[in-house]
Amino acid sequence: MGAATYVYEDRWGAVIDHGDAGYVEIRWYDSTDALSADEFQQWLAAFARQVERLRRPGILVDATRFLMDPAKMNSEWRDANVIPHYNAGGVKKFAFLMPEGMPAVGSPPEVEGPARFPTAYFARRQQALDWLAARTSDLRA
Repeated sequence: MGAATYVYEDRWGAVIDHGDAGYVEIRWYDSTDALSADEFQQWLAAFARQVERLRRPGILVDATRFLMDPAKMNSEWRDANVIPHYNAGGVKKFAFLMPEGMPAVGSPPEVEGPARFPTAYFARRQQALDWLAARTSDLRA
């Protein structure tokens, strides 16, 4: 595999292009405990534009250090302003790397909202990477 390229980085996290491996990654930092809802939306919107530009079939969101209060998230806003960029960018699989014990970890991948791709939740990075690398038709987590 080739080297990863940091496309963007700030105090909240980094966007990393793993082009040879076919995915783009968000690596959130624990500074996200101070992230506001508006800053979160601006960050996700910028990431979504990168996903569309890079046209990678996979997305990995490393949320193991993500500390923003989930009450600040707006799924309707994400469905309207982020997912269309992912769809336009040709995303085929979306993997979340989550802390151990998160209820969705290990559940079968499923298409969420207006997405045209399945989303799966993992507690181990290698499992997420293996799933992203597997044939798109193999949707088992």
